[in-house]
Amino acid sequence: MSKQVLIPNEKHPITVTATGEHVVATVGGRVIADTREALTLQESTYPAVRYIPRKDVDFTLLERSEHETYCPYKGDASYYSIRAGETSADNAVWTYETPYDAVAEIKEYVAFYPNVVDVQVRED
Repeated sequence: MSKQVLIPNEKHPITVTATGEHVVATVGGRVIADTREALTLQESTYPAVRYIPRKDVDFTLLERSEHETYCPYKGDASYYSIRAGETSADNAVWTYETPYDAVAEIKEYVAFYPNVVDVQVRED
């Protein structure tokens, strides 16, 4: 059975824009990502999500999991768990390795669940 693919539209808009700010993600007091190249994905009425380039993420603190989800607008999501010293959080990081064309900009980016990872804009 093939997966349903939906195109963003006026009833379910999706925008991806450059954040243009210094974004730092921390977990348990440790910096897990630090970038000036974050993207903000706004999907319909959902809270905006910051996506951080993989190159600016400390993958030594992450462990790929078997968990996967599917979004008909974005595609298949793969997950990572956080293993940072005393901090452990299963499936707290996700990425679309082959996103659909409508959100192609988020390829090579990851996002973090805000209830686990503190993602903040830094003034500097």
